[in-house]
Amino acid sequence: MILIQDLITRKRTGKELTDDELNWFVRQLTNGVLSEGQVAALAMAICIKGMTLRERVALTLSMKDSGKTLTWDLPGPVVDKHSTGGVGDAVSLLLAPILAACGAYVPMISGRGLGHTGGTLDKFESIPGYNTSPDEYLFAKVVAEIGCAIIGQTSELAPADRRFYSIRDVTGTVESIDLITASILSKKLAAGLEALVLDVKCGNGAFMAEFSEASNLARSLVTVSNKSGCKASAIVTDMNQPLSNSVGNSLEIQAVINILRGEDIDGRMLNVTYALGENILCNCGLSSNKIEARSLMETVLSSGEAAEKFSKMVSGLGGPKDLIEKSEKHLRQSIMIGDICAEETGYINHMNTKKLGNTLIALGGGRRRLEDKIDHSVGMKFSVELGSSVEKGMPIAKVYAPSEALFNVAHEQITQSIRIGPKSELYEPDPIIEYFE
Repeated sequence: MILIQDLITRKRTGKELTDDELNWFVRQLTNGVLSEGQVAALAMAICIKGMTLRERVALTLSMKDSGKTLTWDLPGPVVDKHSTGGVGDAVSLLLAPILAACGAYVPMISGRGLGHTGGTLDKFESIPGYNTSPDEYLFAKVVAEIGCAIIGQTSELAPADRRFYSIRDVTGTVESIDLITASILSKKLAAGLEALVLDVKCGNGAFMAEFSEASNLARSLVTVSNKSGCKASAIVTDMNQPLSNSVGNSLEIQAVINILRGEDIDGRMLNVTYALGENILCNCGLSSNKIEARSLMETVLSSGEAAEKFSKMVSGLGGPKDLIEKSEKHLRQSIMIGDICAEETGYINHMNTKKLGNTLIALGGGRRRLEDKIDHSVGMKFSVELGSSVEKGMPIAKVYAPSEALFNVAHEQITQSIRIGPKSELYEPDPIIEYFE
């Protein structure tokens, strides 16, 4: 007979839990048999003492099997990507249609904003009519017919993770690589993937600011995913500045559309998109090497095939059919737009990315509480990045605000977040820090 207090005691003293014990724990967690105190105690013991690789894999697979798992019968590989969250990170919106145009199938299950980071679902909900919670039939239909669909997590996939995370969130046990690994991968594996690529953020705008933490998480995710039967690779990317020039839900949708229409480069975001795509196209067998994968992605982007996939996905999930052609007509515009200007001459030497993410929340473009409504029209668009030279009085950003009062709040926060120095400091312009395969 298994008792939760025995599992807590054994893990607290650094002993391993068996597969049967972890399976039992996940079943009791899912069924609501265990109290929050018992779950929190085991989570804290895991945070302090850690888990072996075998335990991590067992916990991940048990959480994956705690609910429904999707199965696919499609003529191409089923793939996805996951990001640990950043500011101005709209890569999912761009990568999914590119991969679909390359021959992959992408059933992307995404989340809302978490803390200062933006959420993929919040961005898509700025598109009128777009259904982020379709039934399983429509989701599968759009994936099969178009090649990609981006929706929210359903209550049927990995329900153990939902309860486990809600308890960890209020008991100081979120920052555990073992538990983060199981949380992320249980949901992804339940979606029936054959290949997965992970974007682990690092820097002052990331949940893991230190490279050592980010690299440890990337290595854990890749190892556990591969041992669980899903071919994975990961990239650690820089979040010491917003990834895109645009920060804000409608603004980021427009930035992606501009890239799909061939009107804008947005180099940092495009570089991360290509790097993630190269890895997953090689992992799933659609490309034999990264040079071939890059060429394929550039072709489907320049030819308009990726834009067509995006357009069909949006209309297939209830959005306007002409969003690509007439995005300005459909995306809500902010009440006022104003410039933020440099207060001195010099070089952009520091950007407090977390503070910039919180500025979006202050404007109304993110949530302080779960029940908060989002103003999808607000945000910021930057005309500088780290290393840029500026003259005093030169515009460095535009703020899209719902009122003059909130514009003034954003003005103060952005000015405090961007440091200008007399000399240019060394920085690495490439957002790709390291690969894990």
